[in-house]
Amino acid sequence: MSMNSRHPRVSRRTFAAGLGAAGIVAGTAPFNIIRAQGAPLKVGVLLPRSGFQAGIGQDCQRGVDVTAGLLKDAGLPPLQIMNADTESDVQIARAQAEKLINEGAQLLVGAFDSGQSTAIAQVAEQRGIPYVINIAAAPPITEQGYKFVFRNFPVAGRILTDAFENQKEIFEQTGKAPKTVTLLHVNDTFGTAMQKGMAAVLEKIPMPYKVVESIAYDPKARDLSVEVAKAKGTKADALLVVSRLNDAILLTRELVKQRWDGMGVLSMGPGWYEDQYLKTLGKLGDGPISFVPWYDPNKKMTKALIAALAKAHPDVNLNTNQVYTFEALLVASDAYKRAGTADPKALADAIRKTNITDNVSPGPGIQFDAKGQNDKLRNSAIQNRGGKLVTVAPKGATDAKVEWPATPYTKRS
Repeated sequence: MSMNSRHPRVSRRTFAAGLGAAGIVAGTAPFNIIRAQGAPLKVGVLLPRSGFQAGIGQDCQRGVDVTAGLLKDAGLPPLQIMNADTESDVQIARAQAEKLINEGAQLLVGAFDSGQSTAIAQVAEQRGIPYVINIAAAPPITEQGYKFVFRNFPVAGRILTDAFENQKEIFEQTGKAPKTVTLLHVNDTFGTAMQKGMAAVLEKIPMPYKVVESIAYDPKARDLSVEVAKAKGTKADALLVVSRLNDAILLTRELVKQRWDGMGVLSMGPGWYEDQYLKTLGKLGDGPISFVPWYDPNKKMTKALIAALAKAHPDVNLNTNQVYTFEALLVASDAYKRAGTADPKALADAIRKTNITDNVSPGPGIQFDAKGQNDKLRNSAIQNRGGKLVTVAPKGATDAKVEWPATPYTKRS
């Protein structure tokens, strides 16, 4: 009898997961019958792998791709990944969350976008399934009193506070601060939350500039010439932006086309630091400074993640997308090990008691407050430089000196 006729056919992913499970169980005592059997935790990973956010969703997926080896090296149990595509759509995200749970997912991770993550959180809470958010900054998600929703990502207020503090540091360091800025922001859940949060934060952190105009736009737009013309017409010294990947590229091309020559772009969100942005625009992509959740280059786990990513994707720079997607899975595996069971309530209780210090993101580590939020995270300032990303603030956590003002687009060859 052939091997194929004796045993059911398994996929490469299932085979790899089985090897990982065997490796973990062989070196540890079983917690219960589930762990004794070496069954990996079934984790549904929801990301926008298609649609207008596809580039970022696929970048987050790279963080998923390198997780198995890192968990094994850390002595943590394996995860069985169940992938789902939100198609960059809130309602599809909701439907896919339901589908994953119906197919046996014991924990959910995702979904990069705040609107999609909000929908998934509602499903997870209703179904009593733990949900670990990888990236989503809208504050209301963890203000609902949910018991099964956890977020290891800073909220918009924290991102803004650190962004303005890091801006002030850069302006003081260079002695060159804009007097006026225009805000360009996406009109989705994240962009709107950031725009509304700015006024409150600016009351507490006086800045050397005045926001003279706020311009909202659809992140799905394929032409932003009108918005850029309006921003240029304000004659502001610099631009504040809250963007996504595709619109960041569109905005840059329009800034070049319309010969905008301000001091530079100050980004408080994704888009401008993405690999695809750098590769698509080449030298025109240099200059923008992003004030975002990042990683601590001095941590042991960071170095391991950088090495793993470089091996799997040698042409990709480590960034926020991979860092926080990996950490969401790290939280899941760590909780599963401590809980010793896939029971949803036990898993949620274990996540609530998380205390991971060997991690990647800036700050003392991963812990969750009573609302399910890691409120100890800090953010960095990074600048596009020669197709790479360098950290320019805060002091003590940099690897390059900031170049501010940036070289005007009108003076680039």
